[in-house]
Amino acid sequence: MPELPEVETVKESLKLRLKGKKILNSRVIYDNIIAYPNVEDFILEIKGQMINDMERRGKFLIFNLDKYYLLSHLRMEGKYFFKKHDEEILKHEHVIFDLDDGEELRYMDTRKFGKMYLIPKEDIDKVGPLKDLGLEPWDNNLTSKYLLDKYKKKRIPIKTVLLDQEIIVGIGNIYADEILFLCKINPLKKANEITEKEAQNIIKYTKEVLEKAIKKGGTTIRTYSSVDGVHGLFQEELLVHGKDKGKCPRCNEDIIKIKVGGRGTYYCPKCQR
Repeated sequence: MPELPEVETVKESLKLRLKGKKILNSRVIYDNIIAYPNVEDFILEIKGQMINDMERRGKFLIFNLDKYYLLSHLRMEGKYFFKKHDEEILKHEHVIFDLDDGEELRYMDTRKFGKMYLIPKEDIDKVGPLKDLGLEPWDNNLTSKYLLDKYKKKRIPIKTVLLDQEIIVGIGNIYADEILFLCKINPLKKANEITEKEAQNIIKYTKEVLEKAIKKGGTTIRTYSSVDGVHGLFQEELLVHGKDKGKCPRCNEDIIKIKVGGRGTYYCPKCQR
């Protein structure tokens, strides 16, 4: 699944190609991609909207239009491609935007899990998924006090809590493993047992890991690729995730893999006691 660094990479790629272009029309081939409003209203309301900017909130791409925000969550395998108007529509291309330069922006999703929301700008804090999101990793309000307050009633593994998008947005499974390794925190440790120093380290290494991943274009895992086929290079920097046949880069102990909350989790049993 594309995580924050991958979505940031897609956002920047789309911004270069889309900023200042107008959506003349849209076609929805698979209705379930459109989460809000209904498909008929979506097609009607997006017609003629200018793409003024591309933004990101958590794992959501945000098309900043004239009157609306178009939110796009890529979920497992969503991708955007630019095509010519006369190119064949492929099997898994589900939403097509006709642009005023003659190109088409096509949303492809093999698994069909992605979602789009077209929300009036004045309603963005009242309608749709953004209203429930937590803080961005670089928000000044992300402090150890904030985390400890969120964690104090959570008697579940810290690995699971790191994935909670209502606390900190953008941390997915891959990056959670890397953050906990750098913090020397066992992924099974209960969140309500996290110390202030550990909370400070979670903030520090969340920023460090995600910033480094953004610079590398994200992590290419399985089927992820960015706009125009750009592949992330951060997988070359991973310390523990996916390394269950390898050694800890700190102590040379065998990296092990377990399941935490149903998610494959990699850690060093010596460094992360």
